[in-house]
Amino acid sequence: MPLPDRIVIATRESPLALWQAHHVRDWLLAQYPGLTVELLGMTTQGDRILDVTLNKIGGKGLFVKELEQALAEGRADLAVHSMKDVPMVLPEGFALAAIGQREDPRDAFVSNRYASLAELPAGSVVGTSSLRREAQLRARYPELVVKPLRGNVGTRLAKLDAGDYDAILLAAAGLKRLGLGERIRDEMHFDDSLPAPGQGALGLEIRADRADLAELLAPFNDAATAACVTAERALSRRLGGSCQIPLAAFAEDDDGFLRLRGCVGLPDGSRIVYGEANGTRAAADGLGLKVAELLLTEGAADILEALKEA
Repeated sequence: MPLPDRIVIATRESPLALWQAHHVRDWLLAQYPGLTVELLGMTTQGDRILDVTLNKIGGKGLFVKELEQALAEGRADLAVHSMKDVPMVLPEGFALAAIGQREDPRDAFVSNRYASLAELPAGSVVGTSSLRREAQLRARYPELVVKPLRGNVGTRLAKLDAGDYDAILLAAAGLKRLGLGERIRDEMHFDDSLPAPGQGALGLEIRADRADLAELLAPFNDAATAACVTAERALSRRLGGSCQIPLAAFAEDDDGFLRLRGCVGLPDGSRIVYGEANGTRAAADGLGLKVAELLLTEGAADILEALKEA
């Protein structure tokens, strides 16, 4: 089929989202020199509501709905997402055309005074927007005070610099993509903070009926990253993963063989269960379901029930 000669990318207008859109635009122009690529900047509901944590206003889907509407209406051809922000079940009529090579998947410890979480004195205030990070942090460092932190990367760093927090936790990938890697004091070990499903990976979303775009974007797909993210998202989907559930899932690829780790906990860190298993890229979805079932057996079912009743 003929490939399109013009592409419009729908993107949020935060600095990180624009970096991601420009990254994909530059890849497209290098891959297809005759192509015209334009950006359609948009402000989503998730960008507008900054005084309430995501789990109280509808979750990360608030960052993608307006972009999907632009795709549905034909105003844009594709949307670029951080995969950790993409709901585990896409609306009918949409598809992920490709998942690009992963940047650093770890969480980053950022502070102007301290070099790591272990150095923080009791009572220190740590900012995070994630229940996943909060649960793991409270479980390992119950003497610290955790307070919510919303806004784009620059806004969060400004709040730290203003003295509102002693430290903040962010995704290392976002800081590095924005050229702010020097702000990272410690790249956190997976034992301290297991990442969110899809963290560090970029996904390209299109309408499911755009076979021409699926063909055009296929070379952007990184097989290892895609398999890892598939396993992570399968685990999360089985457990009803959302901003309301402190859930982590992270897979590593070793020459086609995957190691998937996951955890589910209560926000106060009083209980967290962990599970892991190995599998192949070809069976990534099944691997995610396997680890999800392990977690349910180890107590995740009770945790999920308690979260429903909270």
